[in-house]
Amino acid sequence: MSSNRPNSIAEAIERYLDSVQLSRSENTARTYGNAMRSFAFSLEEHGPSAEEMKVTQLSEDFITDFAADLKGYAPNTEQLYLSAVTGFYEYIAAENLSEINLPRLRMLIKRRSRRPGQRLPQFPKGDIEEVIDYAKDLHKFPTDGERKRLQNLRDRAFILTLADTGLRVHEACNLRRGDIDWHEAKAVIVGKGNRQAVVRFSGRALNALRDYLNARAELDGAFGRSLTSLPLFARHDRGAGDRVEPISTTTGRNIVRDRVRESLGESAEGTITPHSFRHYFVTEVLQGSGGNIKLAQKLARHKNIQVTQRYAHLSDDELDRGYWEIFEEK
Repeated sequence: MSSNRPNSIAEAIERYLDSVQLSRSENTARTYGNAMRSFAFSLEEHGPSAEEMKVTQLSEDFITDFAADLKGYAPNTEQLYLSAVTGFYEYIAAENLSEINLPRLRMLIKRRSRRPGQRLPQFPKGDIEEVIDYAKDLHKFPTDGERKRLQNLRDRAFILTLADTGLRVHEACNLRRGDIDWHEAKAVIVGKGNRQAVVRFSGRALNALRDYLNARAELDGAFGRSLTSLPLFARHDRGAGDRVEPISTTTGRNIVRDRVRESLGESAEGTITPHSFRHYFVTEVLQGSGGNIKLAQKLARHKNIQVTQRYAHLSDDELDRGYWEIFEEK
């Protein structure tokens, strides 16, 4: 590979924007620059940063998270930003910097983007809380076998963990039993950039985890490995058999997808993802702390406070309440 080829996604973005400046108007180049900064923020929020990730690791799947992160923007802005990032993928494919499935990329964008003028709620907090309430009772549901009972207990613990810790889906899936300090209600994880971070657990999340692990005790004990090395969230599908294997991020996403569909109906499928629970967590911290951005940044482990500020909005209920408190006497 030639030395002048970009190595990281960040370097590829810089090259792409250089080409845009040469071929597009100044205003368009500025918009594309904003779009690519948002894309880089999205990469950092959901996994390794653009500086850390090699350009060969670029996947069209990243557009799914990016489209979800754009829901707080105006629809026209969303369309512009998606067009800019689509151009970036086309640039990567044309330069043979990574294997990109452009038809699949366009299909993912079509499925997840809004038409201009279409209005969607920025943050379905009420729906997320309904899913959480549903998940809290999963252990009470009748089942037709031990495998299904373990799945219900696991999914209950998984959803409550996402909601109350702010863990990213891949971070939750990578947890081991030994990572949890049950007395301190904390876990030390290795996050992006190989940086260690402390994650705090709520009482309800720990109780759900205890219920799940107690039900899994016989399976774990017979596996022949130390308990601390076993995954916190394990597979319980037929393919796993009696092995204790960690769930993948795809399984984590499917857990949320299936439980959203069960609790809210088929029309809600895709409106709430694992990252929605991280959004919920940050919003709850901000609202519970009186808008303490620095506290939310630290608990969410955002490297850049601008990422945290994107979450600093009021729910519709709070806006309604504030409005009537001001105007009801007039």
